[in-house]
Amino acid sequence: MSFDNVCKIIAEKYPADFVRWLIGEESADITVLKTELRLEPIRADSLILMQTGNQILHIEFQTLTKSKPPIPFRMLDYFVRLKRSYKCSVIQFVIFLQETDDEIAFIEEYREESTIHRYNVIRMWEQDSSLFFGNVALLPLATLCKTDSPRELLSQVAQKVATIADRETRQNTAAYAEILAGLRFEKDLIRQLLREDMMQESVIYQDILQKGKQQEALKYTLRLVNRRFGEIDSSIIERIRILSTEELELLGEEFLGFSDIADLVAWLENNTSS
Repeated sequence: MSFDNVCKIIAEKYPADFVRWLIGEESADITVLKTELRLEPIRADSLILMQTGNQILHIEFQTLTKSKPPIPFRMLDYFVRLKRSYKCSVIQFVIFLQETDDEIAFIEEYREESTIHRYNVIRMWEQDSSLFFGNVALLPLATLCKTDSPRELLSQVAQKVATIADRETRQNTAAYAEILAGLRFEKDLIRQLLREDMMQESVIYQDILQKGKQQEALKYTLRLVNRRFGEIDSSIIERIRILSTEELELLGEEFLGFSDIADLVAWLENNTSS
């Protein structure tokens, strides 16, 4: 499944969230248009049309900047066809998924002689991830957002996915995030952080912490450590045993991001006084 097609699937599943994100409108009356524009060229795998009120929201997801015809001309072409077909306002967005310095990703208009057509461009690598963390629909896109630490960003996404109570929604969101994360992360790291059993453990773990049961939280932390790293040095276990509930909570938030025992030891060195 292509990256841009995954985005199309998410947008079709959560149209109100995309309308709210892109044009700042709340609407319960949104129709995802299945009618294809019949004239060529058309890239139905990356294009989605939503009708809300007396306007069409046209979203084009792009992994690559190369296109025939070029993206600016294509946006003009679609605009004219949509205007002719639906006779209403048309708002267009091109959402570039993968970071690039290609100038096409920074162009927001088609210009030739006396013709000028403008459209909106979103470059995901420039977006603040906090906007996407609070919304299940947009959460998979957070993997592509601006960050100084991509690994930490992916870990945060995994933690957010883990808190989704409904199992089917959690599995679907994890799958979408896993596919999109492939644009910037190694497969092993993605599978490590977004593995279903690890996320399920995190849900139970956070529930225990919220109830303030320090001994149960400690027991569960040690269980997670043993399952993840196997038998470890007793001195490390003792350092974990003396952690407060607050420290166990911090450890739980970081645990999904640990790749080996050295990460756990480093965390204990930096976050405890013993």
